[in-house]
Amino acid sequence: MSEKSSMKKSTNKNKITAKDIALIGMMIAVIEVSKFALAQVPNVELTTFWIIMFTLYLGNRIFYVIPAFILIEGAVYGFNVWWVMYLYAWPLLAVCAMMMRKKNTYFGCTILSGVFGLLFGFLCSIPYIFIGAFGMGEYEGGLMNGFRTAFTWWVAGIPFDLIHGIGNLVIMLVLYYPVTKAMHMANKIVEKE
Repeated sequence: MSEKSSMKKSTNKNKITAKDIALIGMMIAVIEVSKFALAQVPNVELTTFWIIMFTLYLGNRIFYVIPAFILIEGAVYGFNVWWVMYLYAWPLLAVCAMMMRKKNTYFGCTILSGVFGLLFGFLCSIPYIFIGAFGMGEYEGGLMNGFRTAFTWWVAGIPFDLIHGIGNLVIMLVLYYPVTKAMHMANKIVEKE
């Protein structure tokens, strides 16, 4: 194979096609509809499940989906501290799932999903380090106050994190095999074209 054709292949691999745009749009729609469908149930969501599954089966396209998902969430629900948390929490989940991509297992996905739910509140407490450190109102601020603020926020949410972790675990236990089967079939169709 000549150097020119090898270079042409590698540049085409990084190019976004119309098929990619359609897949990205469908992934965003699936995540948003799933999130909306479970909005009345506190801390039970399919977002974690779909980000893991889409990362495993559709690869790097997830890194286009997540920013669009986060922007839509901000536009629908308003931009606030929770939105900043989404900027790093969801990409972190995708990176963890990407590391599991070669060894996609039921057990691994279930553990990742459950642990992510349990740690979500901890991850989301990080901005409160900065909020507390700069002080608000009568508080002096400082780094220790920042850690105290973040710790208090995290501990107050632990019951919801338990629900989140258990919910994620159960969702992955129930949906992994049927969705994996569907993703294999869909992946064959996508890759064929």
